[in-house]
Amino acid sequence: MPTINVTDDVTLEGDAPLQGQLYQQLSERILDGRYTPASRLPSSRQLAADLGVSRNTVNAVYDQLKAEGFVQGQGGRGIFVHPDLHRRMPPWSAGTRPGTASTHRETRPLARPRPAALPSVPAMPPAFQKRALKVSQDASLPFQPGLPDLEAFPIRAWNRLLHHQESRRSLQGYGDVQGYRPLRQAVAGYLRASRGVRCTEDQVIITQGAQQALSLIADVFLGPGDRVFCENPGYRGARYALGRHGHELVPAPLKHQALDVDALPALGPARLLSCTPTHQYPMGGVLDLSQRLALVDWARRHDAWIIEDDYDSEFHFHHKPFAAVQGLVDQAPVLYVGSFSKTLLPALRVGYLVVPEPVVAPVLWAKQVSGGETPLLIQSTIAEFIDSGQFQRHLRRMRQLYRDKWQAFQDRVHRHLNGAFTPVAESAGMHLVLEATADLDDVALHQWLRHHRLGSTPLSAHFLGTEHRPGLVMGFASANEHHMDEATRAMARWVSEPR
Repeated sequence: MPTINVTDDVTLEGDAPLQGQLYQQLSERILDGRYTPASRLPSSRQLAADLGVSRNTVNAVYDQLKAEGFVQGQGGRGIFVHPDLHRRMPPWSAGTRPGTASTHRETRPLARPRPAALPSVPAMPPAFQKRALKVSQDASLPFQPGLPDLEAFPIRAWNRLLHHQESRRSLQGYGDVQGYRPLRQAVAGYLRASRGVRCTEDQVIITQGAQQALSLIADVFLGPGDRVFCENPGYRGARYALGRHGHELVPAPLKHQALDVDALPALGPARLLSCTPTHQYPMGGVLDLSQRLALVDWARRHDAWIIEDDYDSEFHFHHKPFAAVQGLVDQAPVLYVGSFSKTLLPALRVGYLVVPEPVVAPVLWAKQVSGGETPLLIQSTIAEFIDSGQFQRHLRRMRQLYRDKWQAFQDRVHRHLNGAFTPVAESAGMHLVLEATADLDDVALHQWLRHHRLGSTPLSAHFLGTEHRPGLVMGFASANEHHMDEATRAMARWVSEPR
């Protein structure tokens, strides 16, 4: 088979990183069918010479395309577009193939204002009522999931930028409820370049953390009788936000530690699906390309919206994260949620929500009446932190630091716990799941560790319904090697003592 003439079809220009440009153009041409299944791509040496880039750049792009299932290497023969790619893609509904617009059900209007009298406090939805009160939280302890390494944050550089912003009169008043435009521009540019998200700054809404973004989605998109699919096990914060008005939360099972897309049709109708496709929380699996496309097709066929929580996407240790589901096709029914809590500091309380343009207005109205503007000084400081290049440098440092901690913590689990727990060691993120090899009360173990000033979350607390598996979710990013020794030895003592 002749080799694809990539150089006549690919143009690398502008200030965007060459690796990102090449990856985006090759993946788009494969998805569009311009590069047919089983066709051969140029060798990395040849393509690098033809495009005038380094061979390392081409090899990195090829490795990413292999990891995502776009291409495959055939020993001694070269790199080929995956021969089964189109058979692995879903049978797209009429009018919904990639690159075509689709008509999706409009968002529901916000409910009328409630009377001035205070309503009764609603009961906690039963899906998480049983365990929510038992799990203690202390967000500042070592091993608390979601807590970054605060000591590694470049606080002096941050303070210089903050001091510079404090003197600007334009930032001392009220701001735009949608968010500070330079920050929205910076977020949109970052997401386009690093995650393949299709958006402009006009689709970006700055929020007070990812939790407010999820709450806004619940306010705007859910009406009486609507059902919500949630990964099981999954992110509890999404369940709290999406289930607080009493909507039914339906557990969606996992397969190979990621969402089982094939199981969704049997679950019945849903208005929303909350998922973490790039790094499933807490189990760490990643949806491959065919499953991502199948997920979009399921949403379109069933008139549902996908909440794509891009949790920990910045901290993949061995390859770049897979392209966001939101950017795979035009007009994808995806609500994209992200946050600076893990990449910068939780105390900033700044997140973002990317929505299709027709959805912006109702979401902004919900934000106006429920929370108003996000603090301007913090927004402007983050914008300068990104635009100055310091954000990307910080991410590179943290990625290496967390990779070292990920390995160090696994070593201590194997050394001290004698097989009592099995680490679910996906090569990404800021936490490690330790599945218990025997039945135990993981809530009691969590509370015992907290008594010793060590954080964790019971794995069982991440499950919907009565079925669960015992274990712990432990955030190694905030722990040093002394904490790792202390925690694993303490767990070994707890397991060995009679109960």
